[in-house]
Amino acid sequence: MERPDSQVPRSPGEPRPPRRRDRHGRGMRGPVAPPQVPLSASRADAFADLVQDAVERLERRWPQLAEVDFLVLEVPRLTAEDEAWGGDTVPLGGIVPARDERPARVVVYRRPIEIRTKGRDERAALVHDVVVEQVAEVLGLTPETVDPRYGDGEDED
Repeated sequence: MERPDSQVPRSPGEPRPPRRRDRHGRGMRGPVAPPQVPLSASRADAFADLVQDAVERLERRWPQLAEVDFLVLEVPRLTAEDEAWGGDTVPLGGIVPARDERPARVVVYRRPIEIRTKGRDERAALVHDVVVEQVAEVLGLTPETVDPRYGDGEDED
């Protein structure tokens, strides 16, 4: 009887054979869901889609937003200037004004918004409101002027 540890050692330059997992002879495991199914989208991807939907909705009304960059970051960075947030408040979004050759940027912070919402619909409504508020600041308008449905809690076209 041959023992597993008595195998011929492989030379150092020889590549390892690929490891395969075929438990109980049922074949190789595949993905739980195909990539095109929403189940396989990460929370970050789903959040970025909500931001993109809000931006596209506003770009139809405000074509000049095509010149603005929209970013999603996990959390805001705390700098010496931002200590004015106060003890209990964390920004949900912000802007970086245009300067030199760089366009204005609207930033939406994913984690603070996710923590404040319970479901996808509530999250979509809050994302929309945050995007509208930041766009209003970039354009120098009120949020109600940017989108008359601001604050309604709805996110339907």
